[in-house]
Amino acid sequence: MSVAAAIPAAPFPIGQSRFTARGMRRIPFDVVVFDLDGTLADTALDLTAALNYALGELGRPNISPEAVRRMVGHGARALLRKGLAATGEVNDALVDQAFPLLIRYYEDHIADHTRPFDGVEGALSALDAQGVKLAICTNKLEALTLDLVAALGWQGRFAAIVGGDTLPLRKPDPTPVHEAIGRAGGGRAAFVGDSISDTDAARAAGVPCIALTFGFSDRPADQLGATALIDHFDELLPTLERLG
Repeated sequence: MSVAAAIPAAPFPIGQSRFTARGMRRIPFDVVVFDLDGTLADTALDLTAALNYALGELGRPNISPEAVRRMVGHGARALLRKGLAATGEVNDALVDQAFPLLIRYYEDHIADHTRPFDGVEGALSALDAQGVKLAICTNKLEALTLDLVAALGWQGRFAAIVGGDTLPLRKPDPTPVHEAIGRAGGGRAAFVGDSISDTDAARAAGVPCIALTFGFSDRPADQLGATALIDHFDELLPTLERLG
């Protein structure tokens, strides 16, 4: 299935959504920053395929997508290290050997199965219609982030994109969060993520964090320490309104 086919058609005219259709009050945030993997898009199958390719080149067994969903959040090198640890010995030499294999495979198959989570398109359109600036702050390499955003047809949708190697520091350090907010124009901001690196970074940055109960995490969502939890993107704008 193509990426375009995987993205559901919007049930409202461009610039509208079920949120704006309800006449909701203006969202009291200038910027909303999103994590990418496990937050905006379900990338588990493509990440799993890339990881298993690299592991297979080392003679290691495959890892399931369910296991990979618990390993994502700290970048590709950390994912590889966890995959190696789960299948046998792990050391820096093995990580260095397998990392380029993982990246090259993922570059070639970055959106074979990846799709936005249900409700994402409507939520982004509703925020945009209210003049809220959208940003991405992810530990995914910046080049891969830009490739995936393009593959999903989201070019120009985000006012700022900060990847895991954009700055010397990455989440859970708050610096990338501040950078994403600043590049998007600054002002009052909220963060939306799915993992402990997201909630820790948002807390350190001093911004409220909404965590997804269905994202990629190594622990239950209620243990992430988020400001609020949502079970579906339909709940995002009402939750932002409440937090504001």
